Amino acid sequence: IWSKLKYTKMSGGSKQLHTYYYLPNVPYTMYFYQGFGLHGTYWHNNFGHPMSHGCVNMSIPDAEKLFYWADPQIPAGKNSIRADSDHPGTRVVIHN
Repeated sequence: IWSKLKYTKMSGGSKQLHTYYYLPNVPYTMYFYQGFGLHGTYWHNNFGHPMSHGCVNMSIPDAEKLFYWADPQIPAGKNSIRADSDHPGTRVVIHN
């Protein structure tokens, strides 16, 4: 995990191709490869089926547990952190 944010805005896709999305306040986001991340999901509960533009959608309680377990740990009073040599991130391996 190279970056963690308690809440973040996610948007992208194309309005012309009807793939545009705008999701404010996505909870417990943990980016693990480029723009791909693990995060809580409030806009659906269809877990186990592809629903995303590449992220791993999780229930909010599950994402919260993983967020506080995984490194790097967010310092008290902060809302985000980036991994560095002193605070490395947890390794994430995704399987099909």
